[in-house]
Amino acid sequence: MVERFRNGDQTAAEELIARYQDNVYTTIYYLVKDRYIADDLFQDTFLKMLAHLQRNNYVEQGKFLPWILRIAHNLCIDYFRKAKQMVKVVLPDGSDLMELLGEESHCHEQTMVKTEVEQSVQQMITLLPDEQRTVVVLRTYGDLSFKEIAEMTGVSINTALGRMRYALKNMRRMIEEEKMILR
Repeated sequence: MVERFRNGDQTAAEELIARYQDNVYTTIYYLVKDRYIADDLFQDTFLKMLAHLQRNNYVEQGKFLPWILRIAHNLCIDYFRKAKQMVKVVLPDGSDLMELLGEESHCHEQTMVKTEVEQSVQQMITLLPDEQRTVVVLRTYGDLSFKEIAEMTGVSINTALGRMRYALKNMRRMIEEEKMILR
């Protein structure tokens, strides 16, 4: 498909996007935890993908999903770096404007989630430390191997496995503490 795109077949680009959009969007969404930001980063990911393909910066080796997820992951990291530099807007009552906007988008997020189990799992994933959450999201929603996750995040395979183990341990603890019933 990549070669077809490089040869000018625009339907090949549409096929690539259709094939990978669910994995890419879900990965971005669980990393940034905001639907609107995820939408923007999702579009940026595919625009960047097309630009790289046009410049022949991708060698087809059957590892397209990890490659595009790396683009998405890097864009998420860039987003968080920029977000740290943003000026905090405090309202007269002392509340943070971005927190109020986050609560509104959180309501929208909840309507996207269809079942109680999905809501519980989503909540647990967002409560995990960043390193653990990244591994869980890339493994579960990105369908990447631990080797690919290790390469993408710049850690050893043992570290990636350890982060997953601690994430699962933390999620089990949350289930016990909240007396959740997952069906």
